[in-house]
Amino acid sequence: MGSAAWSFLASISPYLLSLIALLALLEQLSYLNKKRFLPGPALILPFLGNAVSLVRNPTKFWEHQSAYAKSSPLGFSANYLIGRYILFIRSSDISHKVLSNVSPDAFHLIGHPFGKKLFGDQNLIYMFGQDHKDLRRRMAPNFTPRALSSYISTQQRIIHRHLLSWVELCDMSRPDPIKLRFLVRDMNLETSQTVFVGPYLTPEARHKFKQDYNLFNLGLLSLPFDLPGSSFRKARHAATRLVKTLADCASQSRSNMLTGAEPTCLVDFWMQDLLRETAEDPNHQPPPHSSDLELGGHLFDFLFAAQDASTSSLLWAVTLLSSHPDILSRVRAEVSNVYTPLSSDTLLTYDDLRQLKYTEAVAREVVRYRAPATLAPHVAAQPFQLTETYTVPKGTIVFPSLFESSFQGFTDPTQFDPDRFLDGRQEDRLYKKNYLAFGAGPHQCVGQRYAINHLVLFIAMFTFVVDFERPISDGCDDIEYVPTICPKDDCRVFLKLRQGW
Repeated sequence: MGSAAWSFLASISPYLLSLIALLALLEQLSYLNKKRFLPGPALILPFLGNAVSLVRNPTKFWEHQSAYAKSSPLGFSANYLIGRYILFIRSSDISHKVLSNVSPDAFHLIGHPFGKKLFGDQNLIYMFGQDHKDLRRRMAPNFTPRALSSYISTQQRIIHRHLLSWVELCDMSRPDPIKLRFLVRDMNLETSQTVFVGPYLTPEARHKFKQDYNLFNLGLLSLPFDLPGSSFRKARHAATRLVKTLADCASQSRSNMLTGAEPTCLVDFWMQDLLRETAEDPNHQPPPHSSDLELGGHLFDFLFAAQDASTSSLLWAVTLLSSHPDILSRVRAEVSNVYTPLSSDTLLTYDDLRQLKYTEAVAREVVRYRAPATLAPHVAAQPFQLTETYTVPKGTIVFPSLFESSFQGFTDPTQFDPDRFLDGRQEDRLYKKNYLAFGAGPHQCVGQRYAINHLVLFIAMFTFVVDFERPISDGCDDIEYVPTICPKDDCRVFLKLRQGW
């Protein structure tokens, strides 16, 4: 039996090899036909394309795509990843063209090249038209000044507690520095959990949440092979569990808000408004997309956006302030004018935050200079004429580069210069089309005010509470994808409490 099987395989192997060679040739021809005159690799690895290069070194991969795009006046370049033709877009104008044309017959925002498998088909980022507009309108109560003011005290208490624990950890770790990346990530996860779903997560649920979120992050950086035991499969199952956990929080909030209780977290503000809308409906029908499970999915979107992007920005804030002592001195001087705590219970208010004009300019420059989510992947639902000479084929994954756009238009864009955002220069208005860190068009980040507030709070408290020193090594400030970007050395620092703390 075994001998017969081997004999059969040997007899058909030339045909199998010929078939594989034919498929590889057809794939290559298809790629070249779609690529046409665009810059990009002339040859691709059969079936995988350049996926291995992307996973092995994302920074180098996207740098090469940027170099290809710069070599052409078109401002974009081509490549191929696991059966998918892709475009990398460097030009701000063309990026806007993609971001503003999200519709069933143009581009679909996907968040990740294989995002639907991870996030699910019903995710907020895959919505269009009036449904999407209505849902964003219903999210507005989550980010009013009243709601943002209530979040600030929670954010500060968590930041302050973590800062003190980092100083203790640093004292125990000497003479070695500590790495802030995972510490900041854990702080942000606790902040997001508490701000978004407050009292509805038990300590045990928070622990499981953290484990699942780590699995989800690992899956984002892995090859998308949905096989038992693979990182991608684990990430997909983790995302399902996370959404169910958040759906349970939404259910608890619904019950609590029905009693007339005051909102204490984001889901409460959202639920309060949804219940009001339901009560005002003649048939007492709840608004669309407001079931507990759907709200759980939307909360997961918020947490994903807030968690990783915010962690990236906080790490780069420390890195850039460390290398710009003059800017650090100006921040500390401004913060001392509004923040003179008599005890650790003294908190900045929403109005105090509005007075920190320069600190907010620093925060906005951090986001410009190191846009945390560097790319905004979309897929072409139909052929789309991108320029007079090039039409994007259906099914193409298009990557507008939010990072590259930030280094176009602005005065001396490669310089870290927060003054560009002050009233005297107003470069955020003059070069608005280039400031794409929060996206543009119908899917522009709905929580950007919360994100900036969190970054301003962290910068104010970090610089006011601790002295810090960053040991410099070769390549320590290079960009690493994890999946948002962070310093290659994970932001190593020495910390100690400042005088008075």
